[in-house]
Amino acid sequence: MKVLGIETSCDECAAAVVEDGTKVLSNVIATQIPFHAPYMGVVPEIASRKHTEWIYSVVKETLDKANLEPKDVDAVAVTNRPGLLGSLLVGLSFAKAFAWARNIPLIAVDHMKAHLYASRLSVPSAAGPEPPPAYPFLGLLVSGGHSIICRADDFDDITVLGATIDDAAGEAFDKVAKHYGFGYPGGAVIDRIAKNGDSGAFRFPMPSLHKGPHRYDVSYSGLKNAVINQLDLFRVKKDGEIKPEDIAASFQKTAVKILLRALLNASEDYGLTTIVAGGGVAANSCLREQLAQRQDLRRVFPPPEFCGDNGAMIAGIGYQYLARGGRSPLSVTASARVEGFKKKYP
Repeated sequence: MKVLGIETSCDECAAAVVEDGTKVLSNVIATQIPFHAPYMGVVPEIASRKHTEWIYSVVKETLDKANLEPKDVDAVAVTNRPGLLGSLLVGLSFAKAFAWARNIPLIAVDHMKAHLYASRLSVPSAAGPEPPPAYPFLGLLVSGGHSIICRADDFDDITVLGATIDDAAGEAFDKVAKHYGFGYPGGAVIDRIAKNGDSGAFRFPMPSLHKGPHRYDVSYSGLKNAVINQLDLFRVKKDGEIKPEDIAASFQKTAVKILLRALLNASEDYGLTTIVAGGGVAANSCLREQLAQRQDLRRVFPPPEFCGDNGAMIAGIGYQYLARGGRSPLSVTASARVEGFKKKYP
């Protein structure tokens, strides 16, 4: 079965065709980075307008690359939550029209669950992914808007154990990069320049989260404030030049440490030793290197092209819903947020 997947939750206009839930026949991502770069962040109005302009051509290119006609598509899967509401509605409206015109099933997808599914995807030229992890396992979902640690008991059955109480990891990367003029998008830029920096040049604080049951939660507002407003306070060596590379490396080290502390707490408490990652921050080299040092854990990461928002993960998980008999009505709507994906403190 060939499923067309459409993803427009933020600033990537993406579509893909996936066969039988894993085999990626085509994957097209139209990036809006040049349009948002002058503002050092995503402008929702610009994002939704660009999706409106690009969605038809992106889907057409996707079908062309898969050597398919619209009549060859068996179903349409589309992101309907969470994300920027205007952007979500563009993709959802297009998917509804496509499904109605072809009289084929429509599947509305939570794209954070799709991020967790992304590691199961494969491309024809590759040898194929390693065997998919058995349920249950721990999920680490880290993107621009979310930082979630969850227990996964099936492809769509997740229990959120921990989440951010303020900024997500990706947001902190973007805001630090914006303040220091490192470039955009912040996560990729900081990861790149940190390779030439000293991660011990600054000793930034870890959040305590000592009130209430927050053993698996994360917080980035304190770290962000320390890096932006209290830099001198946390310098290890008080003499010499402050280098951007050292700021980036020290910040990244602490940001990853915050994630891993919560993740490893959950692994210890629940006895789960398989970690499946997803989301744009899952491409971060420091995160991958730190997890790789834990020989007691099995680490499953998607290929880099499937870490960020993409249509393939939407089509892949959409197939699983279809195989189970699922189908969304044409009346389904979009939702900017999902309850439980962020937490309050204490």
